[in-house]
This record gives sequence, structure tokens and C-alpha cells, in this order.
Amino acid sequence: MSKSNYDVIVVGAGHNGLVAATYLAKAGKKVLVLERREHAGGQLASRAFDDGSRFDPLHAGGQLRPDIVRELGLARHGLAAAAPAPAYVSLLADGRRLQLSTAPGDARTLESIRQFSAADAARWPEFVAFMDKAAAFLDAAYRTPMPRLPHVGLAEGWPLAKLAWTLRRLGGRDMFRVIRSMSMSALEFTEEWFESEELKAAIAAVAIHGHTLGSMSAGTGYTLMHNWLNRGGLAHRPVAGGSVHLAEALVAAFIAHGGELRTSAGVQRILVDRQRVGGVRLDSGEEIAASTVMSAVDPRHTLLGLVGAPELPPEFVWETQSIKMRGAVAKVHLQTDGSHGVPAGTLAIAPTLKYLERAFDAAKYGEIAAQPYLEVTTAGDVVSIHFQSAPYKLRHADWAHARGNLEQLAFDTLAPHFPALKASVRHSRVITPADLERDLGLTEGDLNHGQLILDQMFFMRPLPGWSNHATPIHGLYLCGSGVHGGGGISGAAGRNAVQMVLKAKP
Repeated sequence: MSKSNYDVIVVGAGHNGLVAATYLAKAGKKVLVLERREHAGGQLASRAFDDGSRFDPLHAGGQLRPDIVRELGLARHGLAAAAPAPAYVSLLADGRRLQLSTAPGDARTLESIRQFSAADAARWPEFVAFMDKAAAFLDAAYRTPMPRLPHVGLAEGWPLAKLAWTLRRLGGRDMFRVIRSMSMSALEFTEEWFESEELKAAIAAVAIHGHTLGSMSAGTGYTLMHNWLNRGGLAHRPVAGGSVHLAEALVAAFIAHGGELRTSAGVQRILVDRQRVGGVRLDSGEEIAASTVMSAVDPRHTLLGLVGAPELPPEFVWETQSIKMRGAVAKVHLQTDGSHGVPAGTLAIAPTLKYLERAFDAAKYGEIAAQPYLEVTTAGDVVSIHFQSAPYKLRHADWAHARGNLEQLAFDTLAPHFPALKASVRHSRVITPADLERDLGLTEGDLNHGQLILDQMFFMRPLPGWSNHATPIHGLYLCGSGVHGGGGISGAAGRNAVQMVLKAKP
């Protein structure tokens, strides 16, 4: 093994890995980040069409936590301020459109809702205010390190007490409403607020976006709050110049603090000796020593693939194998001549709650939904289609053959709304769940490194009893989207993990 003076090795240069590495470098640690791909960024790294033009492959928008941006000085390293959120529009079969904004007092939103229900328009401001409160509580929960229940001492209990006080400050009515809403289905939750099917379905679509869930699935009240927090409302907030600029700012800040980044350096094995981490072995065979390793790779692949079951307790191995991944998201990106006719904003094909549930039912049984829930965004001449209900495990086909069928389904679904779209296309790229696993290392194509469901949230993420980023291997920590605070582009998981590493005893 080669000798090194690295204090910490971070495996994976996605946004969470880069956030963790930059905090450590800022704290004076000697940090090495290893990335198997040619470019850093993970899910944020751009990809190219055949003509060389670039596009964001997975995320139509994103925003790191404001405290991370401030504490790491990312504005000094080229990160532009977040853009205002565009409109969120539900495209309906009869040609009508429901246009929604979460900006206070937006007259166009109230007018748009009123065409379906005057009562819903009157209640909309109260709903937005509640969702903002719920998202603020979830934000506080995500920046609170979770203890390893049931082992809670004073040090671990104090942050939880502060979180409980944050919840109490919502007031009695909203406090109970937030707690209760988390376990509800999107159908149940929206029915308590509104009467029009069109509005309920538009909101429920945001609840299931990126998750293998339906509008009737328990816990989609929680995922609605999660996505509302990460988006800053209903619509995606585009990043100036593309989401890759988030990663570029993080890399610049990391290097400025003395960190070292190596790309095209895939990790084959995390080295363990007597339950202590010793470093890593690269695909090239090179071994690099370090007494602390942080993995931004998903927990299942980290523990069973990079560490290996023989190094772990049998019960822990069984629990790791049971982490639910179940990716069901595909992407269709279109390079057009500009005449596509798709307006700016976040456009959803989600006309009814039953429509969303039927699309989920198809994915649940290994089928691509014939009537899929789609979300469409534009960036200049590029049209990007988020295709929900495209399961990783297909029942009667494989993704090598289903790729073309998925693209055609997307065109057929959008044709009534944008008849000029297909003729405007010059190049296309389809990204399937199988591509996500092979190219980005996302097990089963799961963007969140583990589904955000009731039994995989808060102190049960990634595993019950292991929510503090530690593992049975001394010196090995998890900092990716699969741990508490993860899912989306906030960077909270990486920031929280650093707190545990800096507190840890050698």
C-alpha cells in the first residue's frame, strides 16, 4: 500500500461528496476525493448530444442549502444566485392549463385555480403558507444529525430537543398537521385542502416526482414536503448555465482550500483490517492509505460492493440487502431547432389522481406506463422530459429493447399539447434506469440512493440504528443521498456527515 498523508479519502465527487470534502478541507484536513468518471459532479455533471451541445441529464434545477453556499463561500467561486421559480403548469386533456405559482398574492395563479373552483382559489394562500412552514420544519430536521436509536445520550438528545422546540413553535394546529400529514397519501392530503381534481392531481404529481410511489401511497405527504423544500415550491428553479455549475463551484472551493481531486480513479475496494478502515484500492490496483474514508456512493453498494459482506456483521448485511431502491425514472432529452413550441416553466402531465395511480401501478408490476406521468422543462433549444413510472426491472422486456418505445410514448403523450415538438427534434438522448446504474453507479437507477419512504426516513435512514453516518467499520462514514438529509441537491447529507467525522475519536 502506498503511504499517504491524507486525513480523509472521499469516494465519489457528487454534490454530497464535494460538500463533505470542502468542509473537511476548510477545517484543515488533508482530503483526497476520488471519482471514477472523467468529470466531477455525479448527478450534476452535464452530458452531450451528438453535435456536442450539453444538457443537464437528471435535474431540471437545484439549489444547495443557503448555509452551505454561505459557509463555503461558493459565490466567490462562480455560483450565481438562485433564479426565481418559473410557473408550474398542469397540462389538461381538454386544452386547458392550470398555472400555479407559490409567490404571495399571485393574481394569475388565483385566476387559474378559480376556473376550476372558487373555494380552492380562496384557500390557496393558506395552503402555500402551510407548505412553507412544513418545509421549514423539514429543513430543520435535515440539518439535525439523527442519533443511533435507542442509544441517545445528552449530546445526541440536545439537537433533538431543539428540533422538537422548532416543531412546537409552529403552533398547536400546524404542529399536529405537519406530523399527521407526513404519513398521509397525497390523495388524502390534498383532499383535506381542495375540491377540484385538477388542482389535487397537480400537487400530488410533485409529491411522487422521483419516487416509486403513487398518489395513494402512504407517506407521499412527506415526499411532497421534501420536494417542496428542495424545489423551493412547486416548480424547478433552474441554475444559471446548468446544474453542472453547482458542482464546478464546489470543486473550485475544494481546491482553494487545499483539497485534491482525482478523476478517472474508480475505487474497487475499501480496505478493512480488524474492523478498521485502512484506505482504498483503485481499479488500477493502486492502494492509498487513510484512517478515515467517507463514501458518497449509495449505502448498499458501499457496504456490500466496496467493503464486502465478510467484513460486516451478518444481521447488518441482511438489513443492508433490504434497503429499498426501486428506481423508476427515465429521461428523454431533445435537441431541437427551436421551434418546439414548449413554453418555459415546469409542465406536468398529471390530469387526475387516478391517472397518477395507474401510472404507478404499471411500474409496480414491471411495465412502462402507457399513460405516463411526465414533467417537461426547457433550456433554450433543449427540451427535457422526466418520464415517471419506467421501472428498473421490466417484466416482459429489457431496457436495450424498450428504449425506443419509451421515447415514442413520450412523444405520443405530448403530441396533443405540443404538435410541433417531434418535427423540431434534431438529436435525442434517452436515459433509462439501467443507464443510471451503469453510468452513474445508481443502484437500480434510484436517484435518491434509497427510496424516501416511511421506513427509510429520519432515524431509519439508511438503516435503523445506523442513522449517524457511521458504519460497523471504524473510520468509515456514509455521506451520500442514501443517509439522513439526502435526496435532491441540498447537500445536507454531506454537511451532516462532516460534523460526525470531526467529532469522532481517532
